[in-house]
Amino acid sequence: MKALCWTGVNELTVEDVPEPHLLNRQDALVKVTASSVCGSDLHLLDGYVPAMLAGDVLGHEFVGEVVEVGPDVKERRVGERVAVCSILGCGRCRYCREGLWSLCDNTNPNPGVQEKLNGHSSAGIFGYSHAMGGFAGSHAEYVRVPYADVNAFPVPENVPDSNAVFASDAVPTGWMGADLGQVGPGDVVAVWGCGGVGQMAALASLRMGAERVIAIDRFPERLGMAAAIGAEPLDYERADVLDALKEMTGGRGPDVCIEAVGMESHGTGPQYVYDRAKQAVRLQSDRGLALRQAVQACRKGGTVSVLGVYVGMVDKFPMGALMNKGLTMRGAQQHGHRYIPMILDRMSRGEIDASHLLTHPMRLDDGPEGYELFKRKLDGCVRAVFRP
Repeated sequence: MKALCWTGVNELTVEDVPEPHLLNRQDALVKVTASSVCGSDLHLLDGYVPAMLAGDVLGHEFVGEVVEVGPDVKERRVGERVAVCSILGCGRCRYCREGLWSLCDNTNPNPGVQEKLNGHSSAGIFGYSHAMGGFAGSHAEYVRVPYADVNAFPVPENVPDSNAVFASDAVPTGWMGADLGQVGPGDVVAVWGCGGVGQMAALASLRMGAERVIAIDRFPERLGMAAAIGAEPLDYERADVLDALKEMTGGRGPDVCIEAVGMESHGTGPQYVYDRAKQAVRLQSDRGLALRQAVQACRKGGTVSVLGVYVGMVDKFPMGALMNKGLTMRGAQQHGHRYIPMILDRMSRGEIDASHLLTHPMRLDDGPEGYELFKRKLDGCVRAVFRP
C-alpha cells in the first residue's frame, strides 16, 4: 500500500509499504478515508522528537472504514465509519479508568525514552516515533487500530469526513484545553496559536461561556478565521503581547491562558533569537517563548493550560511568576476519549463544525507538498488533509 514516510530530517516520501494486519484479538483494520496533518507532526519532521527511524509512517488524525476486526472486538463492526483517537488507551488501567487516557500504562511498548526524559511514560500515539510506541501512522491506505472497541468511535451518517476527521485530534485537544482551564461564564481567555488546535480551544472556550477570547498569532488568515468564530485577534508582530493583554483586560490579565504552540514557538526580539540558537545547537530541547508569555500574562490565581507539545527542557521558565501569582498549570497529550463521543454528537446536531480547518484537500501522493505548504504556512494553509 501507499504511505507517507519520514525518511530523514525535513525529508518525506510516498512509498510502498506492507499492508498492516491484525496482531491481537482486540485489533481492527481501518481503511483510511481522510488523514490530516497536525502541528505536532512538524516537530517530527524537524527532528526534535527522538526515536524516529527512516521509513516510519506519519499521521495521527484520521477517519476511515472498518474492514476487519479481531475475534475479541465486540463494539465495532466491518463497514462502520469511525473517527480514531490519536492517543491509544487500553480502557482497563488505572489512568484510563480515571479518564486520563493519554497516560495509559499499557499501550506504549517502548517506554524507556520517556522514562529517562520524564520519569514515566505516556500512552502510545499513532505515527509519533518509537518513543511513543512505534505505531504506524494514518497517512496511509490502511491502519491497524489496537483496542478497537476503546479507540474507534462511530461517526454519525450526517457528519462528513471533512468535519469528522478533526474529531480525532484537533477538536478534542482544543476542548481539553478549555476544560483543563475550567473556563466558565464571564471568563476572559487568551489562546496562543491559531492553528487547528488553537482555533478549537477558542471555540470550546466560547461554547463554555467565556465572555471574551483573545487569539494570538501573526498570520492574517488564521487571525481572520479566529475572528469568524467570535475571538478577538491579536497580532504579536504588531503589538507587545504582555502589554496588549494587560490593556485589553484592564490590567488584570486573562483568567485562563491556553498555550497551543509548543516546542517550536515563534516570536520576536532577543528572547526568540536566544531560544532558537540554543535549540539549534541542542543546548535546550524546546523553545518556550509562548509558554513563558502565558505564565507571565495570566491573572493572579488564574490557570495556564498547556496543549502545545514539549519533549524535554525549557530554559528560563518563569517559576517565580507561577508560584507568586498562585497560578495553576495543567497540561497533557489529549485525553480524547473523554470528549470524542460528545463532539461527534454535537457535530451531528450542527453545534460544532471544524470543516473550515480543511483548507487544502489533497491526494496522499501529494503528501510531501502538503507538508511543505503546512510547514511554511503557504497559500493560507491551516490543514492539509490527504485522501488515499
